[in-house]
Amino acid sequence: MYAIVQDRSRCLTLTPGQELWVDLLDAEAGSEIVFDKVQLLSNDGDVTVGVPHVAGASVVAEVIGNIKDKKILVSTFKRRKSSKRRLGHRQQYTSIRVKEINVGGN
Repeated sequence: MYAIVQDRSRCLTLTPGQELWVDLLDAEAGSEIVFDKVQLLSNDGDVTVGVPHVAGASVVAEVIGNIKDKKILVSTFKRRKSSKRRLGHRQQYTSIRVKEINVGGN
């Protein structure tokens, strides 16, 4: 069983028990998040495609915590101008674990 859900601007393929990183969410560790914009639902070969979303279907996930990815360094350089600049960036993510996929009335 798996579901394709829309999370803000991204589509995620989720299966029960899966752990993944999503863009930073405003949620505390241990809380639950419900993704209710399910675009596709597959249950043992029975595929339901939403127009645009599957009615009554949702995915429940548990927030594990917030994490940071490794640092990305960006350098700029202009020759013969004595111009150098080095910047760093660490993207923040929320780690979640999918608990269950609710099919709804379908």
